[in-house]
Amino acid sequence: MTKYAAVPRHLPTSPFKARVEAPRKHFAVGDRVTHDVYGLGRVIGAEGDIAVLVDFGSRQERVTQPYTAMFQL
Repeated sequence: MTKYAAVPRHLPTSPFKARVEAPRKHFAVGDRVTHDVYGLGRVIGAEGDIAVLVDFGSRQERVTQPYTAMFQL
């Protein structure tokens, strides 16, 4: 039996507040960023809203969405 993940929808008659999605992060080539694991870096490539290539000095890493551990400086 296969279970499909359904997204629960908010009913207008519900006494609970609707979930608010966090705004998506967007990075452009040349942006300075900090990553919780890799440290400081600069975006050197972007693959649309899917992933970015970041140069952290000693290494280059491809970081994919969601960018929960990466912040723009």
